[in-house]
Amino acid sequence: MRAFLALGLVLASACSKPSAEVWVTTGDQKKLLSREPDVVFSAGIEAGLPVIEVADTGAGGGGFQTMVGFGAAITDAAAILINGLPAERRELLLRELFDPDSGIGLSFTRLTIGASDFSPHHYTFDDMPSGQRDPTLARFSIEPDRANRLPVVQRALAINPALKVMASPWSAPAWMKTTGKLIKGSLRPDAYEAFAEYLARYVDAYAAEGVPIFALTIQNEPHFEPADYPGMRVEPPARARFIGGYLGPRLARAGSKTLIFDWDHNWDEPQSPLAVLRDSAARRYVAGVAWHCYGGDVPAQTMVHDSFPSVDAYFTECSGGEWAPKFGDNLVWNVQKLIVGTTRNWARGVLLWNLALDESHGPHLGGCGNCRGVVTIDSKSGDVTRNVEYYALAHASRFVKPGAQRIESSRVEGLESVAFRNPDRSTVLIVVNTAGEERRFRVRSHGRALEYALPAGAVATLRWSD
Repeated sequence: MRAFLALGLVLASACSKPSAEVWVTTGDQKKLLSREPDVVFSAGIEAGLPVIEVADTGAGGGGFQTMVGFGAAITDAAAILINGLPAERRELLLRELFDPDSGIGLSFTRLTIGASDFSPHHYTFDDMPSGQRDPTLARFSIEPDRANRLPVVQRALAINPALKVMASPWSAPAWMKTTGKLIKGSLRPDAYEAFAEYLARYVDAYAAEGVPIFALTIQNEPHFEPADYPGMRVEPPARARFIGGYLGPRLARAGSKTLIFDWDHNWDEPQSPLAVLRDSAARRYVAGVAWHCYGGDVPAQTMVHDSFPSVDAYFTECSGGEWAPKFGDNLVWNVQKLIVGTTRNWARGVLLWNLALDESHGPHLGGCGNCRGVVTIDSKSGDVTRNVEYYALAHASRFVKPGAQRIESSRVEGLESVAFRNPDRSTVLIVVNTAGEERRFRVRSHGRALEYALPAGAVATLRWSD
């Protein structure tokens, strides 16, 4: 009897064919990260179909960049809304967002060092009365983050210990600036050392709360001085001087593992981070270049990467909003540009802007009045709406694990794709149909192929093991 059962198991194993799991989101929202029937790999595939070739090769034959992850920023607005939920609902939402097993597994996030436009008031961690200065940082404190942001980040880290946290200031304290205000201005030359110490103390203070800061940028959007919320202009020579002569050495003396990223601004000015990287003192300390989506196009990332291949790329901000209300159009754009485009152009991490906003696109003070969060939390009922950005992120974050390596996927007109090999050796392929009609295609990997039909404007994530 045992021999008969063993023979049956062997025959069943021999007859079974490898298959790929499939999840689909369609532009009409009839399918939202919907688990579809598995697709079997086969040798008998219809000839003449376009083929996406997936191979464990890349730059130099060994694959491309290793991924940190996907996620969105925990701004003051997001933290206030999430932390304001009743305990049980808050826990359910945080698990849905960050749990790598039961949720969508967000593994990368961004914090603001002090206020952004998505804060109820404008502040830094060392504010002084007008005309007074604090060169020894005696007044420095991260107390403003203790009520909401720290509890949310700490719980997210407890749910997903692989979560990487980066941080960006929107402005130095007013007393360090040429304007004497958080609005507009630049860093005073005599405040470089104090600002480096300010950022280093932020890193130390967060570490003491159990939140290691993976990376810093020295300024959000350093070529933009907004008129109604904190900002600070920092041109390339000033960034190079500050990083090479102050912040880099200060972190190095402390033995800090926190990385420094330059730029943190749009694709349309690649010459700005290139100028910083050409400074030999700054270059020693710049581990990556951070990019935003609001100007230019994604190939700028590869332009900079090709000039400095040892410097990583990270995509650190893009927001949806009511200026683009159509779910289907946004789905295609977000996946084509931000998931497929940024990673095919070397991004190791991909971040959207606010993780959560309320039904009035806030809370905020100045800046964007119609931005959309990854989720919307109703400020009265606590109901959560998952927006198009949620599904775009989830098609990657749920399946592409930290430590995954991007691998080759061939280009097919009308089918944008990117492929990854996870640490467990599973393969993930993300495909978006940018054509105006259904596209039937083949995926070929390791000498076998599958066939799939993807509706116009739809996104599919396929996962299989060899």
